[in-house]
Amino acid sequence: MSGINPDKTVAAFATELPGAAEIFRRHGISFCCGGDIPLSMAAEQAGLAPAALIADLEALEQASGRDAPQETLALIAHILSRYHAAHREELDWLIPLAQKVERVHAAHPSAPIGLSETLTRLRDDLEGHMKREEQVLFPMMQRGGSPMITHPISEMRHEHEDEAQHLQAIEHVTHSLAPPEGACRSWTALYTGLRKFTDDLVVHMHLENEVLFPRFETVS
Repeated sequence: MSGINPDKTVAAFATELPGAAEIFRRHGISFCCGGDIPLSMAAEQAGLAPAALIADLEALEQASGRDAPQETLALIAHILSRYHAAHREELDWLIPLAQKVERVHAAHPSAPIGLSETLTRLRDDLEGHMKREEQVLFPMMQRGGSPMITHPISEMRHEHEDEAQHLQAIEHVTHSLAPPEGACRSWTALYTGLRKFTDDLVVHMHLENEVLFPRFETVS
C-alpha cells in the first residue's frame, strides 16, 4: 500500500491496514454492513473531517510492519511462530467459547448468533491456507524463489480476500466486538480474544501481501 486513497473502501482499509479497524470502531464507523463506501464518505457520515481520518491512517501505514524482522528467512520464521501458531492456538479456544456464549445468551438481542459457525469456517479455510504456505510457498521462498512462484503467491493473495470476508462477518455478528452492558466474563473474554485474533490476522496478511510476497513476484 502506498499512500491513503480516500476513494478506497472502509472495508478494504479495515482488513488490509493493521490498526485501521480499531480507529473505525472508535469513531463508530462500520466496516461490515456499511463498509463498501469510500473512506471520505464514511468520515463525513461520522462527522469527521476526511483529512483527519486520513492522517490517522497514514500514521498506521508508516508504523506497519516495523516490529517484524526485515530479512526474508527471519520474516518467514516470524510469520510461522507469531501468526500461524498463534491463530491455531487461539481458534482452539475461541470457537468453544463462542458456542458457549451463543448457547447461554441466545435470548439476548446482542447475542452473537452464528459467530461459532463463522469462526469454524474461518478456521477450516485458514488451516488449509497456512498448510499450503508451510508445505509449498515458504519452502520455495527459503530456497531463493522460482519462476513458478507467482502462481502460489497469487493463490495466497486470493485466499486472503476470502479471509477478509470472514473478518467482516465477525465484525457484523459481534456488533463491532462490543459486548453489551453487564456482559458476563465469558462474553467479555470472547470479544477480548477476538479483538486480538482479528487484529493479528490483519497484520499477518499485511506482512505477506505488502512485505514478503513482493520480494518474489519479480523473480523470473
